[in-house]
Amino acid sequence: MGAVRVGVLALQGAFAAHAEVLEGLGAEVSEVRVPGDLARLSGLVMPGGESTTMSKLLVSSGLFVALGKRLSQGFPVFGTCAGMILLAARVLDGRPDQQSFAALDVTVRRNAYGRQVDSFEADLSVTGLNAPFPAVFIRAPLITELGGGVQVLARHEAQPVLVRQGSVMAASFHPELTGDGRLHELFLSEI
Repeated sequence: MGAVRVGVLALQGAFAAHAEVLEGLGAEVSEVRVPGDLARLSGLVMPGGESTTMSKLLVSSGLFVALGKRLSQGFPVFGTCAGMILLAARVLDGRPDQQSFAALDVTVRRNAYGRQVDSFEADLSVTGLNAPFPAVFIRAPLITELGGGVQVLARHEAQPVLVRQGSVMAASFHPELTGDGRLHELFLSEI
């Protein structure tokens, strides 16, 4: 059996860093920009970036409908920062026309951890990892509400920052900027 084929949503944001981590773990990585790019993928990473811009680009590219259909069929997705916002069922402080996939039963507040200058790093205890994970928070979303089927994998100051529901995993932070591929490896192990 060959390497796992994973896509990285490449409409906007820090997608190249995710691709580098995944390739370093032995995955075959494809950039996803149009619906046809989803073919033959085993999973997808949705990076950080600007969630309202990404939402508009998902709609205008036709990816919103195509990816929504795949998500409803259990397609594995790992969303980070803006990716978490796009996967959330409810988004606070978003634009009125901003769309999300509602694939994760959480409510998130955009940019709740502050502006770019308020960025910080924190070591997190993560379920399934033997040592702390060095998380990088940049204009991160805050989970304000969890649905019953959502598993919390990590918290920062009692707030959930890494969650999973079914085949969807999401982080408030940027694991691709840490030099630590364990969360990407965890995602790949569940595909």
